[in-house]
Amino acid sequence: MFSLDDASKYGKDAMDNMLKSYSALAQGMQTMTTEAADFSKKSYEDNAKAMEQLVAAKSFEKAFEIQSDFAKSSYESFVAQATKMSEIYSNAARDAYKPLEAAATKAAPAAAPKKAA
Repeated sequence: MFSLDDASKYGKDAMDNMLKSYSALAQGMQTMTTEAADFSKKSYEDNAKAMEQLVAAKSFEKAFEIQSDFAKSSYESFVAQATKMSEIYSNAARDAYKPLEAAATKAAPAAAPKKAA
């Protein structure tokens, strides 16, 4: 029989799991925000450096070479950052789901229909 104490225990467990999940998600969001800010700062610095080099270029060929190198390095940097961010997103989602997964695994046998003897 399901008692009031059982309901209280399940409610407390659910709240604890939810708080653990939200905490993991918040930590993941903080990591993503820090990573995005760092990438933006680096990107801005790289853009400024490339612009300085372009302004100082003595020939069209040199300017074209600077621009080509900058485009290549920007693309490679973006792809690396996108890969890193996707790993952070998936880690955050996995960490946020862990407490809920444990609760679901624990609750599954209790929720299964009882077989008649």
